[in-house]
Amino acid sequence: MDAFFASVELLSHPEWRGRPLVVGSGPHERGVVSTCSYEARRFGIRSAMPSRTAYQLCPHAIFTPPRMEAYSAVSDKAFEVFSHYTPYVEAVSIDEAFLDITGSLHLHRGETAAERAAALGEALRAEERAACGVTCSVGIAPNRLLAKIGSEQRKPDGLTLMPFEPEAAAKFLAPRPIGILWGIGAKTVQALKPYGIATCGDIQRLGRGNALVPDGLVDMAFGISDDTVRWEPGEEKSVSREHTFGEDVSDRAVVRETLLSLVSDVGRRFRRERRWARTARLKLRDADFSTISRQIPFGRPARDDIAFRRAALDLFDRAWPGGTRRRGGVWLVGFGVTNFCSEPDDGAPSLFASPEDASRERRERLSETLDSLHERGLMP
Repeated sequence: MDAFFASVELLSHPEWRGRPLVVGSGPHERGVVSTCSYEARRFGIRSAMPSRTAYQLCPHAIFTPPRMEAYSAVSDKAFEVFSHYTPYVEAVSIDEAFLDITGSLHLHRGETAAERAAALGEALRAEERAACGVTCSVGIAPNRLLAKIGSEQRKPDGLTLMPFEPEAAAKFLAPRPIGILWGIGAKTVQALKPYGIATCGDIQRLGRGNALVPDGLVDMAFGISDDTVRWEPGEEKSVSREHTFGEDVSDRAVVRETLLSLVSDVGRRFRRERRWARTARLKLRDADFSTISRQIPFGRPARDDIAFRRAALDLFDRAWPGGTRRRGGVWLVGFGVTNFCSEPDDGAPSLFASPEDASRERRERLSETLDSLHERGLMP
């Protein structure tokens, strides 16, 4: 989705259209930009930038705080549209997903597979505008890496059909900066610059087995990736969401706030069915490609937001203790729950009700009430 938070804000404030809009902390507060409109980006404002810096770049910009419930409501509509085109949808974040459309191409007009893919992409974009009031950019490619790159080529509201042949993909990437590749943040770009490495073509010329960059990065520079859309066939085995930051984020509070928004979204999706989770999971991916995955069991199977948030923050504090910094910053955070069961007592019911049962039921009723209000559009 294009400048998603800012686009959703414009639905409530159409008078802001065409003006620089910053979603995040206030211009004189300690905090950062969550996202901004394309008008604000022309002044050099970017996500994860300190809001005070954004104000210096554009004093006349409109600053507004995030409203995660509103964004989640529009996100739910967007993902419903995705499901109209394929059942194979991988949610990456609140505003991003990968779709496997292989089995859906025959439903769209065109003499070739490429023409049918383009027709599907155009139909999806049009339906998103009509259903959600916001735009999305689409990249169609043989793998997730190239699809992600394609979706960035013609923002906002664009469609890019990427090369499918390996030689053509490598040629397409060769002149482009290495920052276009997954996991290459500003610090990695600067670290490689003294070695004369600035474009994907520079990495291609190094080849695999060199002493400077890992083989995985060389493969990406050629557009090679064996990743596919990661969906769970049949019954869901886990419910999770991830968020990829536009730039590496070293502000712990920003990552923590993003994590909590993911937890809320996971909770709503999880409670669409009668089930409880035994395990919570956290994922942090750093700028140097290293990934931290942590999981802990709930004290008792859980399905309410309070239990999910406690587990998420416990995991987060262990992975990133307060008062510490992560070298290079974080570019992805994710949360999920797994190991499901159909009863809260986990198959070992008690003959007597306990205070813990009453507390759990109250938390679950509160979460379900908030879900209902959210679905009816009564939550901000």
